[in-house]
Amino acid sequence: MSGFDNLNSGFYQTSYSIDEQSQQSYDYGGSGGPYSKQYAGCDYSQQGRFVPPDMMQPQQTYTGQIYQPTQAYPPTTPQPFYGDSFEEEPPLLEELGINFDHIWQKTLTVLHPLRAADGSIMNETDLAGPVVFCLAFGATLLLAGKIQFGYVYGISAIGCLGMFCLLNLMSMTGVSFGCVASVLGYCLLPMILLSSFAVVFSLQGMVGILLTATIIGWCSFSASKIFISALAMDGQQLLVAYPCALLYGVFALISVF
Repeated sequence: MSGFDNLNSGFYQTSYSIDEQSQQSYDYGGSGGPYSKQYAGCDYSQQGRFVPPDMMQPQQTYTGQIYQPTQAYPPTTPQPFYGDSFEEEPPLLEELGINFDHIWQKTLTVLHPLRAADGSIMNETDLAGPVVFCLAFGATLLLAGKIQFGYVYGISAIGCLGMFCLLNLMSMTGVSFGCVASVLGYCLLPMILLSSFAVVFSLQGMVGILLTATIIGWCSFSASKIFISALAMDGQQLLVAYPCALLYGVFALISVF
């Protein structure tokens, strides 16, 4: 016995007691049966407790398909900027500000001095026609042996700037530089006829002087008519026609000499 006492004294001393095993019972059936396990201070048999209906979460029925989850928000269709199809998009020339109908109406207004001008159309900033007419005027001068493209564009720019300042001082509504350049460029069309005559005939005689004076009056009258129609300058056509005649007179001198 003394050997066993010495052996027991060599073991690690713990506070575990065999009496604590009596506090544990095993019941695994959930209701105190032989398969139920209860620990001291804990009770896991809570399956039969009552839960109020307002605290229960309603179960939602799944209405989707496999591998295709339902969407919480309906998809929105993006709205196109110009329309539903390519047919509803505006033409490219219209986006660039080129309207052949308005160009034709402005050309007819210049060619027919007694025709009434439409102020809404004439007040547009359309430079497609004036650029074409300036190129045509320079081309006819080139056919006559005069390379004057630099003078044509330089005089046009100075003349447009001068008329822009003058019309803003005379009119109550004001005018843009693009509108002035558009009107003066369209009214250059009769001057192209004069330079075309200069290719075949000499304009330094009496007939040439009369024809040149007629063309200058034609251009200045058409330009002043359009300006007073677009800017509502009633009774001031002669005041506007005088500086226009000075500008087109310079172009006439280039054509004659």
